[in-house]
Amino acid sequence: MTPEPLPANATDDPATEPPPPACVMCFNASDPSGAGGMAGDVATIAAMGAHALPVVTSIVMRDTADTFDQHEIDADAVAEQARTILEDITIAGWKVGFLGNADNVSAVAEVLSDYTEIPLVSYLPNLSWMEEDALQTYLDAFRELILPASEVLVGSHKTLQDFLLPDWDSERPPSARELAVAAGEHGTRYVLVTGIMLAPKSGAKSAASGGPEQFIDNVLASPQGAITGEKFERFDTAFMGAGDTLSAALASLLAAGSELQPAVGEALSFLDQSLDAGFRPGMGHIVPDRFFWALPLPEEGEDGEGLEMPEPEDPKGSGSPRRVH
Repeated sequence: MTPEPLPANATDDPATEPPPPACVMCFNASDPSGAGGMAGDVATIAAMGAHALPVVTSIVMRDTADTFDQHEIDADAVAEQARTILEDITIAGWKVGFLGNADNVSAVAEVLSDYTEIPLVSYLPNLSWMEEDALQTYLDAFRELILPASEVLVGSHKTLQDFLLPDWDSERPPSARELAVAAGEHGTRYVLVTGIMLAPKSGAKSAASGGPEQFIDNVLASPQGAITGEKFERFDTAFMGAGDTLSAALASLLAAGSELQPAVGEALSFLDQSLDAGFRPGMGHIVPDRFFWALPLPEEGEDGEGLEMPEPEDPKGSGSPRRVH
């Protein structure tokens, strides 16, 4: 039986349309490698079932191994991109990545200040490729203008230590809580610290190297203490785009209404699986596969058992899952 066509005006009635996915506006640089930056944000947000609203803040010159330079975008153009969309679409989350320069930080912060009820996830990447004066000016602006608006600041342990506690002189590295205290002094509620090195497990051998197992910790903390996290086994494999993947996944989950603690656990799990399924498109580092869940399943075996997801191929030939970023 052929279904009756809907009246012409029925399809134009917004009340008959399904609700849109959560919309996340992400401010980030254009990364031509596709591993991180805006490309990484869009892929991750889509994989999480949300809709990305990408605002380009800079064009970085990079390959899959290194970042070399950037072409800066005018601050007015950055703000105009955002405000044009915000007049049209209701957003549910923010993701801030690399903003290019201090003027762009100021422009983005001004946009954010009009929507303080929307959760902001900020990611601070390693910017050691920038010239020292430009880097310091950028970090000062980020500290003053972005941290006060941030619900969660995401970054590697080393990057956040250098940014938040540059005068740290203890022999031991700062804890996630100590980093959260330093971020809290600027108004940030939580930090999600990745890549915290843990002591090797005595007596246990790593499948990849045959040496002692070593783990890295990823911890969500507030100034009151650690809240949740997940440990990954460390393997000697270099990735790029992991931080953008984690922060964009978290922003998507918060935008969809998830509570912070389970959202962090799900975002870390998503990152882990994206890295396990990662691939090497060039001569540099491995890129996360954010659509690992869409990989084709193998055909059902003769024994009649159900289909299982294939083990990701290890480009270095170790045969072990890659679980470090």
